[in-house]
Amino acid sequence: MSKSELEKRTVIAPDGESFEVDPLKDYFCDARPKVHEPVLPIFEKFLNWARSESLWVLGFGTGCGAIEMRPLMTPRFDAYRFGIQWRPTPRQSSVFVISGYLSVKTLKRVIRSYEQMQNPKFVMALGSCTINGGMYWDSYNTINRLDHYLPVDVYVAGCMPRPEALLAGFDKLKHLIREGKGEGANLYAKNFDWYKGNQKKIIKDWDMPDYNW
Repeated sequence: MSKSELEKRTVIAPDGESFEVDPLKDYFCDARPKVHEPVLPIFEKFLNWARSESLWVLGFGTGCGAIEMRPLMTPRFDAYRFGIQWRPTPRQSSVFVISGYLSVKTLKRVIRSYEQMQNPKFVMALGSCTINGGMYWDSYNTINRLDHYLPVDVYVAGCMPRPEALLAGFDKLKHLIREGKGEGANLYAKNFDWYKGNQKKIIKDWDMPDYNW
């Protein structure tokens, strides 16, 4: 969506009546994220078990990291036997796997995708680039630390990690979820102003709501 499409404008309906459209208010929800409060402990324990056994993944690959995700969908690694499957949209996903380096431009898309995922949601950072920028650490346009802009639940280090390492990362995430320690989404809600301040500091042409569902 271009900047001109986000500006207020008057639209004439088929019946000739005119009305004002404000895309930033009409197309987006600007409500702040809320902390997910657990229900009864025994019930929450069951829910965490169910969540850990049905990881629906949204993959965001910007480079070599995307190549390492695809083998998990093949018979050799067969991630589906662990309850892991890839989904096409943020709305359907509970795990956001971000792989490879992030530029300022791609960070903007990552933020929008993450915020459109439903709670509870989890982030897995794949590869050295998401941890410290990797081989692009001194580039003017590279994000060195993903966790300054989004909460990260599990890191999988390497350049690039093998598919086996990614499976080990999913296993670690499963354990965190079962133990009730996958608190990235709640961390984002509690420290929303800090994360949003970091995001706006590096994304100069901020042209979207502070929070978009």
